[in-house]
Amino acid sequence: MPHARTETSVGTYESHSTSELEDLTEPEQRELKAKLTKLEAEIVTLRHILAAKDRRCGKLKRKLGFTALVGLRQNLSKSWLDVQVSNTYVEQKVSAALSTMGTALCRKLGGIKKSATFRSFEGNPKEGSRI
Repeated sequence: MPHARTETSVGTYESHSTSELEDLTEPEQRELKAKLTKLEAEIVTLRHILAAKDRRCGKLKRKLGFTALVGLRQNLSKSWLDVQVSNTYVEQKVSAALSTMGTALCRKLGGIKKSATFRSFEGNPKEGSRI
């Protein structure tokens, strides 16, 4: 069975059987391939433009006395702050805290259950009541 490949959001390609996709005529396929080629060329051009602007930005920062270390520190601080306030990070922290608390609680209850005091409350039905 023939397969086609589609790009996912992370830049990798997934394979799909052509039966899952619309059947395209050969002229339609050529047109789409031409559009894809043009779009990829535009992306390359934009990357070059962005790289040039990034170099220009670096030159201006050096002229203003910004050092790479200060900029890196600011970027890391901002990125870390963004991570900390993200829902995913908060959910992971809450989940980890609840998991740790649950594990500790289970251990503590297990220890209590094994204690002599707890066993005396359970009592042994064969021995009768001790109270």
